[in-house]
Amino acid sequence: MTGHGNPGGPVLVVGFVGVTLGAIGAFQPDRSVIYVEEPDVVRKRHVHEQIDGVAFVRGLIEWEYHRPGTADAFYLAHRDLRPSAVIPAIEYATPFAARLAERYGLPGAGLGAAQILRDKALLRQVSAAAGIANPVSVAVTGPDELRAFLRGRSGPVVLKPANRQASVGTRVVHGPADADTAWADCLVQDEGVFVPDRPIELSMLAEEYVEGPEYSVEMLVRDGGALFVNVTGKQLFPGPHPVEMAHTVPAGIPEELAALLGAQTLRVVDAVGFRDGVVHCEWIVAGGVPYLVECAGRLAGGGILDTIQLAYPVELLRSYYAVMKGEDLPGELPRQAKGGAAVRFLSAAPGRVTAVHGVEAARQVDGVFLVAVTAAPGDRFTDLRHSWDRAGIVMATADSAAEALRRAETAAGMVRIDIEGEA
Repeated sequence: MTGHGNPGGPVLVVGFVGVTLGAIGAFQPDRSVIYVEEPDVVRKRHVHEQIDGVAFVRGLIEWEYHRPGTADAFYLAHRDLRPSAVIPAIEYATPFAARLAERYGLPGAGLGAAQILRDKALLRQVSAAAGIANPVSVAVTGPDELRAFLRGRSGPVVLKPANRQASVGTRVVHGPADADTAWADCLVQDEGVFVPDRPIELSMLAEEYVEGPEYSVEMLVRDGGALFVNVTGKQLFPGPHPVEMAHTVPAGIPEELAALLGAQTLRVVDAVGFRDGVVHCEWIVAGGVPYLVECAGRLAGGGILDTIQLAYPVELLRSYYAVMKGEDLPGELPRQAKGGAAVRFLSAAPGRVTAVHGVEAARQVDGVFLVAVTAAPGDRFTDLRHSWDRAGIVMATADSAAEALRRAETAAGMVRIDIEGEA
């Protein structure tokens, strides 16, 4: 397959994700990638220092890509780049990357699809029109509207932003008496170093709480068709904030359910008009029916990419880049996993970290290939409110996903984070 852009041109990666540097370096040649990142994020995350000396990195362009319309301005200022691909690396980069790919004549999601996927309220409307099951959902602008929605429901509801990531500002609310507290709690949407300093518009939804097992589908898409499909099983930490605690690949569910989740994800792809790239769609299954939680037009985070690549095995990241370049795939993509892999996240109680124990012992557990603790003495933890509040990650492999999760949980149980409570 021949690409539409410049085969020798650079790959533009919009949004910097440091943990992928090694994986990208495994297949991208020297000086072949240019990162595009927000100036505030570059400063706060010391991106220049992180990419210094990385062989495949050709440069870094600081650009306010969160702002609407800035992809066209970028194109007009950088027509001469003639890239071979435009890759969205994070959630907030997807509309910019989609529009930029259009301007350069490259494969991409399409701006319309990217905008629908970035707006959870709009996605509900479009996917429901295609016959896909969605929780009942309404836009709310304050606690009074949330309280009114709660009074019209027999069970709890979920309050969440329509335009955020990583479960930021999301909470399960159990009754009208909790509306004021929940609203104030969910307005805390600070993502720190991961977003620009300027504010993000507040856009909140109140939704029916659907109870059932949770899954995500990771799908590689070319010309609107599925090239590769994986189903990931998910577990959440207990508490009012739905923060993911564990991922298992593959999900270990009946083939009929896995096929149904894949088919429903392809219906989402068709409904929004997504063309080329990767989608990461989250589902809750209740009464045998998959209900759409949300869907992102980019690679999954939380270690899911690593577990997929190990469990099948498959060069999914490299294949994704090939799709976005309009090139042939590096090899045949598997339909079934040959083994299992799992992620188990770590949490810490509120307070100041005084010590971390057991990391080396955890790394010795059979099958464990990563134990990374982000908590360090002196750090302060609040309640587990969103994904950025997790204290570390453990990854493991085995012959089955269930055994991989058992190994990851064993290793996670060896890590102890001592906390000094604070008033």
